[in-house]
Amino acid sequence: MQDGFLAPYKVVRVGINIDLEGWRPEKGKIDKNGQVVEDRLYNTKDYDKNIFIDERSQTVANKITEFLQKTDRFDKTIVFCVGIPHAEIMRAALANASSDLIAKNAKYVMQITGDNEEGKRELDNFIDPEQDYPVIATTSKLMTTGVDAQTCKVIVLDSNIGSMTEFKQIIGRGTRINEEYGKHFFTILDFRNVTDLFADPDFDGDPVRVKEINQYDDFETPEEEAQDDTTITDENDEDVNFDSDDDYSDPRPPGIIDSGDIQREAPQKYYVNGVNVSILNERVQYLDGDGKLITSSLKDYTREKVHQHHQSLDDFLNKWNSADKKQVIIQELEEQGIILEHFKEAISKDLDLFDMICHIAFDQPPLTRTERARQVKKRDVFNQYGEQARQVLNALLDKYANEGIENIEDIKVLKIAPFNQIGTPMEIVKLFGGKVGYNKAVNQLEQVIYAAA
Repeated sequence: MQDGFLAPYKVVRVGINIDLEGWRPEKGKIDKNGQVVEDRLYNTKDYDKNIFIDERSQTVANKITEFLQKTDRFDKTIVFCVGIPHAEIMRAALANASSDLIAKNAKYVMQITGDNEEGKRELDNFIDPEQDYPVIATTSKLMTTGVDAQTCKVIVLDSNIGSMTEFKQIIGRGTRINEEYGKHFFTILDFRNVTDLFADPDFDGDPVRVKEINQYDDFETPEEEAQDDTTITDENDEDVNFDSDDDYSDPRPPGIIDSGDIQREAPQKYYVNGVNVSILNERVQYLDGDGKLITSSLKDYTREKVHQHHQSLDDFLNKWNSADKKQVIIQELEEQGIILEHFKEAISKDLDLFDMICHIAFDQPPLTRTERARQVKKRDVFNQYGEQARQVLNALLDKYANEGIENIEDIKVLKIAPFNQIGTPMEIVKLFGGKVGYNKAVNQLEQVIYAAA
């Protein structure tokens, strides 16, 4: 991560009341199949394995949807579930939470598990950066390894993961970087405190697989090595098969489990509803490449990162003002590990990135984008252009006030409203004497925006 090869990440840990406190059914509680629920205290080891609670599944789905609504509802997302039944339930809950997008394309949420032929056929589309759908994949074991999800921006942990090997494999689904599609970081939404494993000394310990080569042994081909990696032995000497889901066909009579010479009943499964489920707390953490906590404060982390590359305010201002495109500076900040999208959420969406950096790193009083745009409009700075050209520049200024500097630098903005009502992109560029003249006018507009302080 420090060398820019893997994406940094933040962890959002969500605490649900029945997870933190446990849940005990009231006397005589009947599940949806008419069974009396066993009277005992249930916890996260039981949920979605022995007992399925509708309200918990929907709460998790709503939280995932809420997060995507704040960032981008088309960010590729993998939801890791306890097993195939849980993946099926979560698919339905997420479809319910995103019914507006499901109505447009049913493949917005897909169950991709070993038993689901339709989902498995969509796996290649999910990992293809050029394919919009599926967006959200619910899975169990099938996608823990061997899935090169270059544009996956959200990893959801709603499974009880005890194996460090499996945990590392799952985290690896999000660490791919894809500059072309804007994938510079990813987020882990943890509903089961799985990310406690980051604090385990073994997280950054010895390699998970060591193969000894004797003097006369040949090195394996990548294909042979991949075949050997299909089954890996974890810390508990249990075979973990990452290429299939954990539910399997059992030839024995249903409900019976062998234990040596003893046969015992399989745990009863309950499907219940009418449970009071709510989110008690939510905590955000930022971690480095070794899984170590960087800081609990995004402001402190950003200040430190900016100071590593810009020792003074003048140094930062000179670089910002000399850049033909501010997007270049923004990309450099992202490459330095500053997660700007999260930064916007934590500080203020109304502030320009320029003002946020100056305020956090150099203690400068910030101006909102609206305030900057208003000050530009007070000065008659477009009088050298014709009426239609001034109309375009004013529209660009409004675009800046609403969305930020990144959007007005891309000439593709001329294809959308209100610019498409003025003329085609070619006709608009001709108003400025050609593309060079148009780019010069945009650059002058930016200079005026950042001079208006």
